[in-house]
Amino acid sequence: MRWWSVANFVSNAGTWMQLTVQNLLVLEITGSAAATGLSMSVQAAPALFMSLLGGAAVDRWPRKLTAAVSQALLGAVAFTTAVLVALDQLDMTSLMVLAAITGTIATVDGPACALLGNDLVPMEDVPSAIGVGALVHNAGRLVGAALAGVTVGFLGTAAAYAANGLSFLFVTAVIPFLRPAAPAAGRAAGAAKAAVPRQRDRRADMTVREGLLFFARRPRLVALASITGISSVFGRNYGLTLAVLVTGPLAGGPGAFGTVSTVLAVGGILGAVLGARLRKPSVRAVGALAAAGGLLQMAAGLSPSLAVLLILVLPMAVVESVSDTAGTAVLQTDPPAHLRGRVLGVWSSIGTVWSLGGPPALGLLMELAGARGALVTGGLVIAGTIGAGFVLRRRRNLEPVTLRPKPGEEMPEREALGTAA
Repeated sequence: MRWWSVANFVSNAGTWMQLTVQNLLVLEITGSAAATGLSMSVQAAPALFMSLLGGAAVDRWPRKLTAAVSQALLGAVAFTTAVLVALDQLDMTSLMVLAAITGTIATVDGPACALLGNDLVPMEDVPSAIGVGALVHNAGRLVGAALAGVTVGFLGTAAAYAANGLSFLFVTAVIPFLRPAAPAAGRAAGAAKAAVPRQRDRRADMTVREGLLFFARRPRLVALASITGISSVFGRNYGLTLAVLVTGPLAGGPGAFGTVSTVLAVGGILGAVLGARLRKPSVRAVGALAAAGGLLQMAAGLSPSLAVLLILVLPMAVVESVSDTAGTAVLQTDPPAHLRGRVLGVWSSIGTVWSLGGPPALGLLMELAGARGALVTGGLVIAGTIGAGFVLRRRRNLEPVTLRPKPGEEMPEREALGTAA
């Protein structure tokens, strides 16, 4: 697990180097901000249409082999881009094609690497492993964004892509030496042995449809998706809302927003540390944290000064990070082992809808209500919707259950009261 965490840190740093440089490269080639947004959408689009197939592939193929091959392919794409940049042969068309290929490979790589990390620890430690992964992700993001500027300044744009390619090869080299945790491996082997007759009789268990049906019929996963969707659309996009708030009503400049972004990153790291200590995360905890984040967002929208905003931004980032860690733990541990890849595929498709639709919807809200109005309204929608969901669930659980007599039996004089499971 330590080796896997080091490999993920290196890979995340390389990925954020490339993402940072890629936006600058598109601007340099086209001079258009719209083209920059288009390149990001092209890379994200495959997840909307192909994540279900990617998740099914992860359930069918050996996990270590799948992760190693996908990492090697991502490295090959990064090296190809580096060569084209160095030879000054990269145009917008080839960049879009490479972005689409990267997004397609990521539909397999994402769930494969996530589930491989969970295999390295006993089942009871999976929430902590996910928290460590979130910590590594945030740390890699900070380091990668910082290294991007240094690398481009001293070695050029191609060097950033080459560094990302090397980071993928490092992960590929580490994977063969990883050993699943003995208890988890034993349970998995036992489950696989018990499931052999059923799998022989029902090949449909390995289809995309099976994963979709499991997700749709699992109320806690549907509730988790609803909570995360509302939070993603009406909040979380702080790079947009807080940028407008700081540079507009609070009369700050780019430096002030840079300070806010730094505090957000620090809060994300602190939240990941706290999230790693969760032992039994639940959808209820995710909802409570998301509602708290909505209330903090409302308070941030009413901030009279930059100093007050900075005080609020830290707990906002902490709550968001802990909520994400808890939600990921539920998502990756709730389904049976043979369905986890496909469930993550369903989740990736849903998340892509949020990531593509959330910023435009929030931008429209800001046009109508301003930065403060968007933050306050969005926070109110998040906290109010989740609060209403808790109330409705509690009422449904407290509804009386009437016991109907079987044929030939008399109706009891009093109705038995019970609670729904």
